[in-house]
Amino acid sequence: MDILKLDYVLASLVYSLLGVAVFWVAFIIIDKITPYDLWKNLVEERNQALATVVAAMCLGIAIIVASAIH
Repeated sequence: MDILKLDYVLASLVYSLLGVAVFWVAFIIIDKITPYDLWKNLVEERNQALATVVAAMCLGIAIIVASAIH
């Protein structure tokens, strides 16, 4: 039962929420600095090449956030 201590669960939840918040802020900043609307190009125009680049960017940010929290 040492694994399921309340402080470990609470710390995991706090770090998870913090990581998601940092990831979301980073995505919004990147969306603002690009010369076009990422969401419109991804959803409405279905730009597959842009979707691949955004996916790679998301993975990169996620790895950086996970490493920083770890």
